Amino acid sequence: MLPLVKKAQGRVINVSSVGGRLAIVGGGYTPSKYAVEGFNDSLRRDMKAFGVHVSCIEPGLFKTNLADPVKTLEKKLAIWEQLSPDIKRQYGEGYIEKSLDKLKGNTSFVNMDLSLVVECMDHALTSLFPKTHYAAGKDAKIFWIPLSHMPAVLQDFLLLKQKAELANPKAV
Repeated sequence: MLPLVKKAQGRVINVSSVGGRLAIVGGGYTPSKYAVEGFNDSLRRDMKAFGVHVSCIEPGLFKTNLADPVKTLEKKLAIWEQLSPDIKRQYGEGYIEKSLDKLKGNTSFVNMDLSLVVECMDHALTSLFPKTHYAAGKDAKIFWIPLSHMPAVLQDFLLLKQKAELANPKAV
């Protein structure tokens, strides 16, 4: 496809996440989004000489299955059941409930209107001067993206405030 995009001097739009700018959660999600960001940056530079514009859309937290508290609880419980007693002691019996309570407090961050992402896609495809990065969602624009530019000590302080405390981290 790329030879045709070059010939047409077309556009490439990748969708990442604010999780590609700032490690918000663990697991495979954040590394996959960092990879999209890196791929997007290198492709943008490679395609510039051909007149191809490459954009990346970075949505914040939207009301999707990924942000569904019921599914999150089910996944966490399934993982919890597989953990060794030693690890369960480190985290504490009430850890999952505490972490979900912390998540419930963040519902004001969840964007309800997915058209915000679609509008970014539309602008990236049709604008005379498309942006290289699009932040979609109020949380992305006023919190996550600015936080990604701040010193690590501040990032850690703010993000760790949202995590449930471990019962006994030194229990090994």
